[in-house]
Amino acid sequence: MLNVEQPAERAVLIATEGDGRALITGAESLAELERLSTTASVTVAGKVMQSIRRITPATYIGSGKVEEVKRLIESTQSTTAIFDDELSPAQQRNLETALGVKVIDRTQLILAIFAQRARSQAGKLQVEHAQLEYLLPRLTKQWAHLSRLGGGGVGTRGPGETQLEVDRRRVRERLATLRRRIDEVSRTRGLHRDNRAQVPYPIVALVGYTNAGKSTLMNHLTHAGVLVEDKLFATLDPTVRRLTLPGGGHALLVDTVGFIHKLPHGFVDAFKSTLEEVRTADLLLHVVDASSAHAGEQITVVERVLAELGAGETPTLLVTNKIDCVADGVAGLRRITWPISARSGQGVPALLEEIERTIGQSQERVHFSIPAARGDLVARLHARGRVLQTEYLDGRVEVTAVVPPKVAGQVRKALRDAAV
Repeated sequence: MLNVEQPAERAVLIATEGDGRALITGAESLAELERLSTTASVTVAGKVMQSIRRITPATYIGSGKVEEVKRLIESTQSTTAIFDDELSPAQQRNLETALGVKVIDRTQLILAIFAQRARSQAGKLQVEHAQLEYLLPRLTKQWAHLSRLGGGGVGTRGPGETQLEVDRRRVRERLATLRRRIDEVSRTRGLHRDNRAQVPYPIVALVGYTNAGKSTLMNHLTHAGVLVEDKLFATLDPTVRRLTLPGGGHALLVDTVGFIHKLPHGFVDAFKSTLEEVRTADLLLHVVDASSAHAGEQITVVERVLAELGAGETPTLLVTNKIDCVADGVAGLRRITWPISARSGQGVPALLEEIERTIGQSQERVHFSIPAARGDLVARLHARGRVLQTEYLDGRVEVTAVVPPKVAGQVRKALRDAAV
C-alpha cells in the first residue's frame, strides 16, 4: 500500500480518455487525480495522458506510452506511478516490471487516503476491510511475508502449503474477523438509530461530491466543530448534531463521507454501516460546489451513488454552495437550487426555512383517543407537533394534531401496547 506519511514521495500520474462517454473528460479526471495525490502528501512530478480506443490487456496503456512514462519517471526521479483507472493484478505487476517503480491505481490511492483520514473504530475497520479485499487478488509469490496478520513460527503452515497460500489464508481469516467486527458496529449503529427514532426528530443528511463544503455547512448550522480542509475526503466518519429550525422545531443533521468520480469498487459495501445514515434520512441536502466547472457532472455522480444506496427517491434539496466564489449561478443547471455560502452564511436562513417547509409537508394529520392517565402521550403531541383541537370526554382525551409520521407511529404503538 502507498505510504501516505512520506511527503518526499514523488509520482508520475497517468490517465486515459476513450470514446467520450465518461461523465468527465480525461483531463478533468487527471486534475482530480492530482488533487487526490496532493491529499495523500505525494509530490506530483509529472503527468501523462493517452487517448485509447481499447485497453491493452498486459499493461493497460500501449507499449509506446509505457516507454514514455518510464523516461519521465527517470528524468523526474520519481518513485511511484499512479494510474487514474483501476488496474488488474497482472497489469500492475507487468507495469512495475516495465517501469521499475511502484505502481498503484486510483482505487489504491483513495483507500490510502481513507486509511489516513479514518478516526473512529468503525472507519478504521471499514478501511482495513476494503484494503484487504483489494490486496487479496494481488498476492503473488514475490509478495512480502504477511507476518503482521498473524503469528509466525512452528504450526503456522499446514502440510503442503506454500508461503503464498499461507498469506492468502491469513488475509481471508483477517477479512472474516473484520466482517464480524463491522457487523457488530453496524448493529450498534442500528441501535443508535433506533434510539434516535424514539426522539421524534426528522433526520436531514448532508450528501455531495467530496470537497463541496458539507462540513463547513454542518459547522455553520450546528457549531459541530467538524474538521474543514481544502482537501478531498477531509472527513470520513459521520457526525450527528441537533439542528434548530426557524419555527423552534428540531431535526438531526448528519454529515457523511463525500462521493467521487470512479468511486472504488466495493466502496458502498465496505462503508455500508456509515452510509446507512443516508439511506434512513427523511431529507437529503445535496451540497454542490457552485465554483466547480464540473458541477453538473458531479451531481450525476452523487445521484448514481444515492440510487445504489437505495436513497434515490428520498426528498432532496439541491444546495449550491460557495456562491461567494462565482459571479453568476452554476453553469448548465436547469433545476431549482438553494444558493448559499456556508462560509459567510449567505442564503442559509432561506435554506433553513425551506428545510422546515419540506419537512412539514410530510407531517400527518391525526386524531387520537387517549386515556386520561396517559398524559405523557398528550404532552408528546404538544411538544413534537401542532395540536389543533383537544376535548376531555369520559376519562379520555380526544386530540387532533399535525405531527411528524414518527410521532404518529410512536403514539399508535403506545396505544396498541396499552390495549393488549
